[in-house]
Amino acid sequence: MTENELKQTLKSDVDVIDGALKRYMRRSDNLQSPIYEAMEYSLFAGGKRLRPVLMTECAKMCGGDINEILPFACAMEMIHTYSLIHDDLPAMDNDDLRRGKPTNHIKYGEATAILAGDALLNKAFEIMTEYGGGAKNALKAINIIAKSSGTEGMIGGQVIDILSEGKSIDLDTLKYLHSMKTGAIIRSSCVCGALLSGEEDTASVDVFALNLGIAFQIRDDILDVIGTEAQLGKPIGSDEEENKTTYVTLLGLQKAEELVKSYSRAAKDALAPYGKKADFLLALTDYLVNREK
Repeated sequence: MTENELKQTLKSDVDVIDGALKRYMRRSDNLQSPIYEAMEYSLFAGGKRLRPVLMTECAKMCGGDINEILPFACAMEMIHTYSLIHDDLPAMDNDDLRRGKPTNHIKYGEATAILAGDALLNKAFEIMTEYGGGAKNALKAINIIAKSSGTEGMIGGQVIDILSEGKSIDLDTLKYLHSMKTGAIIRSSCVCGALLSGEEDTASVDVFALNLGIAFQIRDDILDVIGTEAQLGKPIGSDEEENKTTYVTLLGLQKAEELVKSYSRAAKDALAPYGKKADFLLALTDYLVNREK
């Protein structure tokens, strides 16, 4: 697949996802309307839509009906967005910029930002149960998504990250932290895309997602060192300032770059059973691990 074909498919996927997100966020004019404004501010702030794209493309690879997958894909983007709103709060990372714009709490205040994050998480489960309940393996997928975003997934990883601030941690702890904080919902996005398509053996997809998640995080760590604020839309060098252990601080830039290649290769190898059906995901992997923002 050429880079142009990849970008065209990505744009098409994102347009479909954005259209569905807008439908799910329709509301009446009522007294609580300001919370919808705060939710939409972050939800439509220009994210990559990586997790819903991975879900829908894994579904396509497995022969799924995208219309059945969309409620879950949109829910995953809402869960991801809620986590970013909360991550940016003064009690967490205390960031002023996200995707080149003021963070939610800077725009609307801390109280509204907390509630906007909570509301997006709740809206995600509303959508999955209301619109996606008839899909194949729907209940199992909802359970996987709940676990991946909870104490044994994203939230658990965030807790370990907070407890590790200002401390030196080893490579195994760092991998465990990011397998939960970043990797868990990437894995559940891919696995649920396959599962909702009727794929019962999701082991290969899971191995793909596990390795992609690690490669993606290492690339994030690299960009925090070599990127610019204009490219990334957020402050750079924050990991070093906060004395956080990253793949770069632990292993050095060259070794980190070698690991990105190794994990991305393992991710692509895992999709060999799908043959040509995996072409888009193979190209997307290369695109993500070589990205500049």
